[in-house]
Amino acid sequence: MNKPTISTIVIIICILIIGLYALGEVNYFSTKVSIERNIESPAILIPSIGVNEKLNNVSLSQGVLHEPTSYNPLDGDVLLFGHRTLQGSPFLRLNELNSGDKLVLEWPGIGEITYTVTNSTIVPATYELVAQEGGNKLYLITCDPIGSTENRLIIQGEVSETNPLNTEIIKDNPQESNAWIISAIFLIVGIIFSFIYPKNQRIFILAAVLIISAILFYCCMFPIPSEIIYDKINFLNGGL
Repeated sequence: MNKPTISTIVIIICILIIGLYALGEVNYFSTKVSIERNIESPAILIPSIGVNEKLNNVSLSQGVLHEPTSYNPLDGDVLLFGHRTLQGSPFLRLNELNSGDKLVLEWPGIGEITYTVTNSTIVPATYELVAQEGGNKLYLITCDPIGSTENRLIIQGEVSETNPLNTEIIKDNPQESNAWIISAIFLIVGIIFSFIYPKNQRIFILAAVLIISAILFYCCMFPIPSEIIYDKINFLNGGL
């Protein structure tokens, strides 16, 4: 029986790394619950670019991060960090926002606070933004350009409207199909690649693809928290 060559082993390692990223995204989308009007946790909605994300104050690996050193809405400036790649890429299209666009924070115990975009700027990664107590601004921060840590893209908004929180809770996952799509693409592309690979090494590539695909499809049905995966592989991805 043939043994895998060095080049085949290297390719299998690359497939495993791609599979890990795919696994993170599959679990993210499989566990993502639409939090629009969800009174259980703070959320940000940006209608113009389709953002509807819950906030956390623990880690970017859990989605959009509310910077712990900033403030709650109406108490001061709010700083939010988000990925442009991975974890659903919530801030992928942040560069498309224009002055006048609406940013909505739904915050239990406070209400629904609408901010209007007033400014967009790109600064070096070393730039330090300090939240002001009593301020009325919202800052959305992500890496720029996409996949790089060289700069930061900062979107600034100012409070324009406050309303009571709509207490209707909608628990739906409109993006759940993305998990199945990612798994299917991984499987199809992997099979195609394996069949154009040298015949005497094909079985090793195909086996790796099938095993990882099986794990992906399993996680579509029985997901685990995606941050468990990303906390282990964040060193491979330096950008937000």
